[in-house]
Amino acid sequence: MHRKIKLIWDFRGPAAAKTAEHHEKHLKEYIAIEALALNITGYHEVNDMHSFAFMVTEESNMIKLRDALKPHRGEVYEEPKEGVS
Repeated sequence: MHRKIKLIWDFRGPAAAKTAEHHEKHLKEYIAIEALALNITGYHEVNDMHSFAFMVTEESNMIKLRDALKPHRGEVYEEPKEGVS
């Protein structure tokens, strides 16, 4: 199994949640245009002043995507456990 990397874009301020939600739409468009194998994206509101958008990629594509999309940070992606909510 190949390792997956979660690329993350942070947004801060009162409009952070809406900005992160909108940024995810652009990530989905990029995935479609580039015909990337993985289509895992999302956004998360940490609090009223901090939200982030993310996309997941195979580790082998990480450098290419990092250079093209300039995420703020990244971390190893772990698949959600089934049956855990």
